[in-house]
Formats: sequence, C-alpha cells, structure tokens
Amino acid sequence: MCSSFRLVALAATFVCTTSFAQQYPTRPIRIIAQFTPGTSTDIMARVVAQKLSASFGQQVIVDNRPGAGGVLGTEIGAKATPDGHTLTMAVSSAFGINPTLYSKLPYDAVKDFEPLMNLALTPQTLMASMSAPFKTVKEFVAIARDKPGTINYASLGSGSTSHLTSEMFRAAAGIRISHVPFKGSADAHTQLIGGQIPVMFDAIPAAMPHIKSGRLRGLGIATLKRSPFLPDLPTIAEAGYAGFEAVGWIGIAAPAKTPVAVLDKLNAELQRMLNEPDVKDRLNTLAFTPVGGTRKEFGDYMKAEIAKWGKAVKESGARVD
Repeated sequence: MCSSFRLVALAATFVCTTSFAQQYPTRPIRIIAQFTPGTSTDIMARVVAQKLSASFGQQVIVDNRPGAGGVLGTEIGAKATPDGHTLTMAVSSAFGINPTLYSKLPYDAVKDFEPLMNLALTPQTLMASMSAPFKTVKEFVAIARDKPGTINYASLGSGSTSHLTSEMFRAAAGIRISHVPFKGSADAHTQLIGGQIPVMFDAIPAAMPHIKSGRLRGLGIATLKRSPFLPDLPTIAEAGYAGFEAVGWIGIAAPAKTPVAVLDKLNAELQRMLNEPDVKDRLNTLAFTPVGGTRKEFGDYMKAEIAKWGKAVKESGARVD
C-alpha cells in the first residue's frame, strides 16, 4: 500500500515537473554577470541572452552585478528562486578561484548551483601601456626586479582571474609588483591606454581589440601554445617560464534545486546555440574558444578547476579576507 502510494506520488511529481519544463520559461529570464559591461563575462552573457530570447520568445536580460571579484553577483545568483528564471555566469574567478582565495564566501560554488554548460575558454593575455618602459616579458621582469614595488598592475578586481594570474606570474618571476583592482575591463583599459597603469593580465576577448588596434602592447599569452587569435604574440612560456598557463572559462549555472527537466532544457538549448554557424562565427571574431557539453561534464570540470586554481592560490600566496 505504502509502495503504491509512493509510486503514485513520484508519478505525479514527474508529470508536474515535466509540465513545468514544457511551459518554461513563463516570464523574462535574468542572467547575472558578475563583471561590468565590456568584460568577457558580460560579452558572453549577452550572446546567450540574445539567443535564448529568440528561442524561448521571452525577454532575457543581462543583470551586471560587479564587485568583490564576482562575489556579489554570485551570491545573488545562489540565493535566487530555483525555477530557471535567474541564471548566473559560472566563471573561473567566482567559481574556480574564490573558493580558495577567500577565507569566507557567502556561497558554495558546488553546493549552491547546478552547472548548465561550460560555454567558452578565455586565455589570459599580458599587455602593457604603449608608454611603458618595457616591450617584452623579459624587459618587464628585468625592470620589476631592478625597481621592486614600483610597478603597478591592474586587474578586474580582487579574486578575478586577471588578479590571480598576475599573482601567479609574480611568484614565478620572483618580482614584487603592486595590485590596483578595478571593477571591469573598461576602467582598467582606460588607465592602461592613458599610461596611468603600465601593465595587466586580461582575457583575450577583452584584450585583443586593443592589441590589434595598437592602443596597447601585447607582451605574452598564458597558454602553452600560441593563440590562433593573436598568432604573433609569444607565450609566457617562450619568455622562459615553461608550463605557465592561465586559461579562464565562462559557463552558466542555475540555483541548486532547479528542476532537472528545466536544467536539461536549458543545456539542450545552449548546445544548439553553440552549434549555430552565426554563433560560431561571432565567438571566433570575439576570440572565444567554444566548449559545450553535458551538465555533468561541466560539473566535473568545475571541481577539477577548483582544485587546480586552489593549488595556484596557495603557491602564489594570494589571499583575500
């Protein structure tokens, strides 16, 4: 009798969940982007928003919530109603780095979210002001060693991938440079172009336009092989730092306890989006390397990245309290 009751209850739950997923979305969808407009996170969020809006017939808005290396926006996403109408950009800084970098976080990157998909990879690029007194990685390191503590570097905020990549490089090169955090690429790049800040790491989608236009000088890219997007730019490894690699990632997630049927529907739609020729062309133009895949694949990747970046945090000595 009890078994029969449980079966009926499970069947009713399945029908209800399936029906909800079929009707989803029933109102506008909000995508939380933890960084300012113009950053790689924001750019990808807007690509997703445009496509989901067209597919679902509902307005999809990007809600920029910058601050604290992605902590503020990610906390909002973690506490959102788990019905698929609030999604959060699952980026390497907020989801991969912060769990180790911060002594306390108001969210758990694994327990508070359901991973939907890893959308793209974004290697970090070292670039400098055209007025900076160095033109190569080796020259930068030589001056930093000669004048320790006198060179400032910009980042997208404490805890961002650009911040930790800079700290990893500082440790690898044995130099002392000073951190100047910004809320996003636009402000940091303005200071860099103006010569107020001489150097910074940023993701290739945000860095490439300035390097190609000649407004900023590319010094190196943090990949093991040269990037097809900037083939003339040497890798950091070529400058003598073998194995130096810092590749960010931009995915998307939903709050924990979001119905599985809704998660599967979103994953399928995102995969379809990445396979569209116009999206492929657009991401290629913007210097994103698309990924895609299942929800489980992204979840497993995220856990591995938390461990990898955690090791990097400890080795660099970086810490945010």
